[in-house]
Amino acid sequence: MTLNQLEYFIQVAEHGSFSKAALVLGVAQPALSRQVRALETELHETLFLRNGRGVELTEAGRRLLEHGQGILHLVAQARDDLSAHRHEPLGQIVVAMPPTQARLHTLPLIEAFRVACPRARLVVMEGFSAHLTEWLVSGRADLALVYNPEPLPALEILPLREESLRLLSPAGAAPPGPLTLAGLSRYPLVMPQRGHVFRKRMEEAAAMAGVQLRVDWEVSSVPAILELVGAGLGHAALSEDVLRAFEHPERLAVTPFADADVRMTLCLVTPALKRSTPLTQRTAALLMRLARQEPPPLR
Repeated sequence: MTLNQLEYFIQVAEHGSFSKAALVLGVAQPALSRQVRALETELHETLFLRNGRGVELTEAGRRLLEHGQGILHLVAQARDDLSAHRHEPLGQIVVAMPPTQARLHTLPLIEAFRVACPRARLVVMEGFSAHLTEWLVSGRADLALVYNPEPLPALEILPLREESLRLLSPAGAAPPGPLTLAGLSRYPLVMPQRGHVFRKRMEEAAAMAGVQLRVDWEVSSVPAILELVGAGLGHAALSEDVLRAFEHPERLAVTPFADADVRMTLCLVTPALKRSTPLTQRTAALLMRLARQEPPPLR
């Protein structure tokens, strides 16, 4: 397996077509096809299924795509590291964030990055916290903001800020005053699927209080949850930052919990074994400054 073969394979996978990938790479399509066939022969796997519209990945192809993206990213980092000046951030860095944090921090991060690292390139990825740690371990991401990450030997975790979970209700339909966890059982909830960090934290707090949550709807998208709550289809237990990132906060009402402070910890997470570079250090400092800023009060 060669780096060229990996790059050719990734381009075909991302474009879904040998002809489009050949145009992007500037190579003849027959040469591109030969390289991909050679890769399939070496791996003893079929990587693509050909159809009239182009190609689609097989299960083996999807697994190789994830590995290949991480490998090429590490190779690019090695080249950048060897060519960089001692104190000047050069090359490319990939930052991953949960959807809410991406909504709040992407614009200010890019604005600050342009000034601090003018000769470097920033890529921002968005995903749920469980996925972000996988991306760090596999090499697809270099830095990540993660809620309540699981401690792993392969990761370095730096807590940045704590925030409380609140009950978000349709405007005009909020409970009167602070709500007990026992009282929460009376309200229909719209929650992420099991395994999502917000749901896991709320279920832990409810179990400690001997309370069974009433989950009427499971939706994996936090923005969609807020839209459903605003439309009167239920309530949600989410973080304060989620409401700050919502475009229509006037549709929602916020209620704290009376008998429990259900908190989330936002952390900066980095791969433990990856050598720090000037670019990594500078970008981490920007992320820490943004995440630690005192958020505006909820209305």
